Amino acid sequence: MKEILDAIQSQTATSADFAALPLPESYRAITVHKDETEMFAGLTTRDKDPRKSIHLDDVPVPELGPGEALVAVMASSVNYNSVWTSIFEPVSTFSFLERYGRLSELTKRHDLPYHIIGSDLAGVVLRTGPGVNAWHPGDEVVAHCLSVELESSDGHNDTMLDPEQRIWGFETNFGGLAEIALVKSNQLMPKPDHLSWEEAAAPGLVNSTAYRQLVSRNGAGMKQGDNVLIWGASGGLGSYATQFALAGGANPICVVSSAQKADICRAMGAEAIIDRNAEDYKFWKDDHNQDPKEWKRFGKRIRELTGGEDVDIVFEHPGRETFGASVYVTRKGGTIVTCASTSGYNHEYDNRYLWMSLKRIIGSHFANYREAWEANRLIAKGKIHPTLSKVYSLEETGQAAYDVHRNLHQGKVGVLALAPTEGLGVRDEDKRAQHVDAINRFRNI
Repeated sequence: MKEILDAIQSQTATSADFAALPLPESYRAITVHKDETEMFAGLTTRDKDPRKSIHLDDVPVPELGPGEALVAVMASSVNYNSVWTSIFEPVSTFSFLERYGRLSELTKRHDLPYHIIGSDLAGVVLRTGPGVNAWHPGDEVVAHCLSVELESSDGHNDTMLDPEQRIWGFETNFGGLAEIALVKSNQLMPKPDHLSWEEAAAPGLVNSTAYRQLVSRNGAGMKQGDNVLIWGASGGLGSYATQFALAGGANPICVVSSAQKADICRAMGAEAIIDRNAEDYKFWKDDHNQDPKEWKRFGKRIRELTGGEDVDIVFEHPGRETFGASVYVTRKGGTIVTCASTSGYNHEYDNRYLWMSLKRIIGSHFANYREAWEANRLIAKGKIHPTLSKVYSLEETGQAAYDVHRNLHQGKVGVLALAPTEGLGVRDEDKRAQHVDAINRFRNI
């Protein structure tokens, strides 16, 4: 690995130099183990501790197949899917690997007794398989997490509809929380040259998810002047939704859970902010009954912030806890777009407020290659910025996942893989200087 790192840090190594580097027999990777999937049996979700299930192992370098690339990972980040993997909820991800392993002789590689996790990376291409022409050893890249086979016609209008669509590092093996990762070549995108490795690795999954959910015609199709209610507006996903709303001429109404998080939203440029804890919104009377009076109080507060208007779009991801309120406060003909359910998957809402007011609920899941490319392009152009708040070493990934699980973090948390220190990998210092305050916005809170 030292030769690989030396070549990356030299900045003078050619593609031929990278192609000539010998690959190691093994590398360090963050894993969960198949024989531990029942270790948290009987515990509540909150009491399940990723620090106990996440391991740092030496693993063999996987075989490289057609249309694939091996990437030296300089940095990665922790997403909520890594938390789900580490606590084996809602199901063990080994069921995903088993199913993928049955698809072909080549995909059998993924069905292993360990799962290398992680759905983000920034790094350098080491090898490409047969049929890869757009990428070469030495290319500095980031990766999005959509893995598709595209043998069915279903995926050729929108690759997210491919029946064999999977999330890399969650539903496949050989993910990004490692020193080397295996990806399909159509997951690769150019690394933004004004960002460090850890900054470039942070946006990937959440930035692309927010783009499709909010901006794309496959999601809410946000337009100028829209009022957009954003739950968790300072978090890993909501912080990008807030930026997209501001950059697109919409009006974000940012819902947060503390004064500190409210300050982060103000630093991004948002003005309409609701601290749900300070204003003591409780949308559920108990475990089984919601409180419509709280929906109405919440809607009134929103109208106070918008000059009397209801929201055109609700950017939903908490799920059960908030969904009833989200449906209620959306304007007639408006859109609730949902991509996750971090507080529970069984949503309940009063359908009268949906059908009689002609509202729409849209399900949105990650992004197709084009959407991910456009989202990354906005990062590269300095229109949208990373929301990196803290960086951990590979050895500390369990703690990073624990912090995300307990919502102890702001924005995104990064993980250094091969990069020995933070701040490396910047290639365009002039561009960085133009945006450095925004890049460091979440680091300075």
